[in-house]
Amino acid sequence: MVESLTEYERKRHFEQTPEPRGDGRRKPRKGEQALQFCIQKHDASHLHYDFRLELDGTLKSWAVPKGPSLDPADERLAIHVEDHPLDYASFEGHIPEGHYGGGDVIVWDRGTWEPEGEPHEAYAKGRLKFRLQGEKLAGTWNLVKTRMAGKKEQWFLIKSHDEQARAREDYDILEDQPGSVLSDRALVPKPHGKAAAKVKANANANAKAGQEAGVEAKPIGKKPAKARAKRGTALEGARQAPLPAAFKPQLATLVDSAPPGDWRYEIKFDGYRILARIEQGKAKLFTRNGHDWTARMPQQAKALEALGLEQAWLDGEVVVANEQGVPDFQALQNAFETERSGEIVYYLFDVLYLNGMDLTGVPLEQRRAALAEIVGHAPSQWLRYSDDFAEDAEHLLGTACQMHMEGLIGKRAGSLYHSTRNADWIKLKCQHRQEFVVVGYTEPKGSRSDFGALLLGLHDPDSGGLRYAGKVGTGFSEQTLKTILAQLQPLQVPKRPPLANAPSGAQLRGVHWLKPQLLAEVAYAEMTREGAVRHAVFHGLRDDKPAEAINEEKPAQVQARQATTGKKNVKHAAAEDLPSNVRITHPDRIIDKTTGATKLDLARYYTQVAQWILPQLADRPVALVRAPEGIEGELFFQKNAEHLHIPGIKGLDKAFSNQPVMIVDTPQALIGAVQMGTVEFHTWNATGQNGRHPDRFVLDLDPDPALPWKAMAEATELVLAALGELGLKSFLKTSGGKGMHIVVPLRPKDDWDQVKDFAHALVSHMAKLMPDRFSDKSGPKNRVGKIFIDYLRNGEGATTACAYGARAREGLPVSVPVAPEEVAGLKTAARWNIHTLGERLAELSGDDPWAGYGKVRQGITQAMRQRLGIKAR
Repeated sequence: MVESLTEYERKRHFEQTPEPRGDGRRKPRKGEQALQFCIQKHDASHLHYDFRLELDGTLKSWAVPKGPSLDPADERLAIHVEDHPLDYASFEGHIPEGHYGGGDVIVWDRGTWEPEGEPHEAYAKGRLKFRLQGEKLAGTWNLVKTRMAGKKEQWFLIKSHDEQARAREDYDILEDQPGSVLSDRALVPKPHGKAAAKVKANANANAKAGQEAGVEAKPIGKKPAKARAKRGTALEGARQAPLPAAFKPQLATLVDSAPPGDWRYEIKFDGYRILARIEQGKAKLFTRNGHDWTARMPQQAKALEALGLEQAWLDGEVVVANEQGVPDFQALQNAFETERSGEIVYYLFDVLYLNGMDLTGVPLEQRRAALAEIVGHAPSQWLRYSDDFAEDAEHLLGTACQMHMEGLIGKRAGSLYHSTRNADWIKLKCQHRQEFVVVGYTEPKGSRSDFGALLLGLHDPDSGGLRYAGKVGTGFSEQTLKTILAQLQPLQVPKRPPLANAPSGAQLRGVHWLKPQLLAEVAYAEMTREGAVRHAVFHGLRDDKPAEAINEEKPAQVQARQATTGKKNVKHAAAEDLPSNVRITHPDRIIDKTTGATKLDLARYYTQVAQWILPQLADRPVALVRAPEGIEGELFFQKNAEHLHIPGIKGLDKAFSNQPVMIVDTPQALIGAVQMGTVEFHTWNATGQNGRHPDRFVLDLDPDPALPWKAMAEATELVLAALGELGLKSFLKTSGGKGMHIVVPLRPKDDWDQVKDFAHALVSHMAKLMPDRFSDKSGPKNRVGKIFIDYLRNGEGATTACAYGARAREGLPVSVPVAPEEVAGLKTAARWNIHTLGERLAELSGDDPWAGYGKVRQGITQAMRQRLGIKAR
């Protein structure tokens, strides 16, 4: 009855395709894990959805041409195909053309399935009824075999009538949720049939035109050649890829002075950042937050379409010049408000994707050379190429300031394009200028009309709350006063919003308080010690950023460093930024074969995050997970410093604990541990100040691996709510694996047994309250289809993976603090790794999810114990 994987293996050449090998059929897991399902969106000879159910150690598979429907009236054809290996459930990527199933694959949904009745008998009879618990699909479904003739069995996939059912005319889940549940990939289907022939003809014509313009590529249907920016100049690092559905822009870091090295400088425009997406010759314009502004700039969209590109992503800024020819943000605002888009000029400065090729891995100069050729051959009053300069930055900045420009943008020569904020792009400003949250306004005085001044606020990175930042009363025209007042009045509130350092006394006369939603772009001479702006000038309102993200923008100190624009540079870079008394031996030793990460890569990672991880390690006993031969070799869990020659390592005497312990809380000790093969750092729940009384407890949410991430997000929210009801503040971090860690800080007054008993009682309470979701018993057989809340790591000597510490797993993921509202969007607890966490930290801009942790003063009370049924000792 059960097919083997012979047919799957016969159809594939695994040395040429990234698909997982079959390696024979796995044995059933005897109830140690829930049965998994997945649905893969597959753009092969035609776009379809592959529906797969785990049974007997393989994935039973059906190709569903139209995809699943939530409408019970839709009987979706499902063609039975060969069994696939269980590893296929997480496969995403590109199957090369010419191979079986050639095309792009993403995991559209995944989760667990539960058969109604005996599944083998139902499968044999051709009538499977089952419940799904996925990221997107839920409820009861049916697979019914038909009697229709064909080379392969033809079934129907049908949704049952239940709470999850929706009429197709009301909601199309395929259209509403098109992307992957495992990654940020969004599959953009390629055209087929007559549409494909039309695109092919257009692309070949564009390729010919592109060759004449200097951007060369072979016509479709032939072996692709290297893309070229100019004749004889290859776009090194370009790769074939489908057109992305969305793109996040690279952002610049504010610095206090020009850094040394090879940089290219452009004018910093006083406008809106806009990305252009061109598909089949049609252009759309998006803000940095992904809002579609095409309708607001129709002439610019038409000018982009006149470039003759089939597919592209372009990056730039839209501006309006004043009478002196200088970009003026307020003039841009006026142009949008009065629908005079013809005054807007779109300055283009980067090309990220071009006619089937992803260019984000191409060095800066080559990307810009390609863009210059594209824009230069299609002059337009609405499009411009943003020139760069290789001159001295200080001279350029002085000239820009004399011309009343905002400043300069510097881009490191040879750098690649990353959709984040990093040190490869910098900004130098002529004056202090940034966004502020508008928290109120004053009544006008004298001849002034409408309002007097705007009251400003900024978010405090430590508390997350708003603080008063002064006011701005100049820079308004009569027209802008009226326009802005109309936007202020609907936001009025009767009481002052929570605002630290708020004005008092006479300063409050005539103040109208507002919901903190509007943003004002303000230039100012300086900021006082109290945090208020002086000599402020209003430049315009903004709506392209969230108010919650606005805090004081402080320039970073410039430090000379070697450019790390590609993986080779990182891997083989010198270790000059490591602690001077630590030498990394065998720096090229591979730690993780899946990414090629080396011992030096790991040392550089821990050096870069030292300011983040060392506070987590400070004065806290630690255990090390060492992988001397890489993570595929034998791992050693070491709790004391015996035989480890690590500079700066400390030990604690028996007054702390009966167990020998070590502390690694200096840069030398941290990197010295990496030199000795350490990958992971696990910390105690107590510090060296008081080893008998823990200062925190940790709950580790450990899921059945088959559960969808949605189940983990919901479980995290429920546990946080339970802690909140008890009156306990908690903090979240990813485990770097499958689950989440919830950390609850405490005053160190209770002993180990008291804290562990409390954690155990809380977990038992959750398991009794929601037995279908949670388990309070360890072991795979006790968490089938559930999440085990591990409280066991709260005993004396037990440890938890440290925040910002790497994990000895494929890809070297990292345990990362997150805010509760981030959890649902993560998709995995291994979201960041040692190669990508830097982007996350740069994006935080001081907004630490664990800000305020050290200020929490709380303990376990008798009332809390009574609520959980813990008897007094």
